Amino acid sequence: MPVLVASDLDRTLIYSAAALALTMPDARAPRLLCVEVHEARPLSFMTETAAQLLTDLGDAALFMPTTTRTRKQYQRINLPGPPPKYAVCANGGHLLVDGATDHDWHARVLARLAEECAPLAEVQEYLTKTADPLWLRKQRVAEDLFAYLVVERELLPEEWVKELAAWAENRGWTVSLQGRKIYAVPKPLTKSAAVREVARRTGAELTLAAGDSLLDADLLLAADRGWRPGHGELADAAWAAPRITALPERGVLAGERILREFLKSCRGGWSA
Repeated sequence: MPVLVASDLDRTLIYSAAALALTMPDARAPRLLCVEVHEARPLSFMTETAAQLLTDLGDAALFMPTTTRTRKQYQRINLPGPPPKYAVCANGGHLLVDGATDHDWHARVLARLAEECAPLAEVQEYLTKTADPLWLRKQRVAEDLFAYLVVERELLPEEWVKELAAWAENRGWTVSLQGRKIYAVPKPLTKSAAVREVARRTGAELTLAAGDSLLDADLLLAADRGWRPGHGELADAAWAAPRITALPERGVLAGERILREFLKSCRGGWSA
């Protein structure tokens, strides 16, 4: 029976230049590998050591990227090791199998969203009406499933985020603030549902997971064991749960540590 490793990507395994948190002296900084290029510019990185660990993990487990990115954004990433057979995009809205969308899964997701929460158009209208051009830079819809804003974080009022979260809660949506992005996501749209589906298909007897944001909480809770880095929404909230390890590492070195923990568990270093 395979071990299924479901991991968030951004600020969990891969990092933008702004998120690297290279606090050590320059001469001791780790060598970095670029794993994403966008518009001819390097965008995301992991350490070379992490790249080797991820390659090793591909031999020890079924590794499944599990991201809130759209399919197009995910396909820009060039991770080391063999291409993953399964990947979760759009926070569970799309399940990719050998790089192609599983249309039956997507139809099931759409049906559940229609039943259980307010429509996307209502959320878009609220965001458009209440977001202040002073701090709003972009407003986007991802895969016709959820919405997000790109903001100037220093100018963003905390009170506005709290009001948005309360408004969304009453309509079956959740709000997550990650760096310069605010996500509004339907509650039924979860990474964990897609991961459970892949575990069912593959017969995985052990599921491991990692993530840093509020949108990863359900993923971590659904796993047999999970890890969160020392940065991000979950760390800021001191979020804790049984079988979840809060790591002290922050930035790109946290990604390296998470991969070490995945490998250790795959090789028998885990017990219930």
